[in-house]
Amino acid sequence: MNFTDFITDQGRKINKSYFLTLIQVCRIDGKISPAELEMLHREGRKFGITHPEIDNLIEAESNHEYHTPYSLDEKFEQLYNVAVMILADKIVTEEEKKALRRIATEAGFNDAAIESLRDILLEGITNNEDQEVLLEKFKKVLFKK
Repeated sequence: MNFTDFITDQGRKINKSYFLTLIQVCRIDGKISPAELEMLHREGRKFGITHPEIDNLIEAESNHEYHTPYSLDEKFEQLYNVAVMILADKIVTEEEKKALRRIATEAGFNDAAIESLRDILLEGITNNEDQEVLLEKFKKVLFKK
């Protein structure tokens, strides 16, 4: 992986593939809505990407290959951000649910964990719950004995 594959955000490295994954999720229903486009630009600006660079990334998205993060916290953060993107237009389509499932499957979660993860993310984000609170809820479900 090249140095250019990373975007820095106040000293934090963010893999460009994460942002491209968000673009793919926005396109899953065939188009990027104005709310989703606004969210992409807002997220991109957080990473220090300029508006023209964001537009170029959106155009180049078809060449993107998804690479899953390693740690549970990183996987959850990526899926959390994808869920935020899905909820940007306040409509969750079956295709968007399938995309979230696909990304979670690629991240290594089993079917039962994915169902819980989806519910925790979509309900929690809708209710404005903090990402860390949702992660702790998911860990309790994932590691329950």
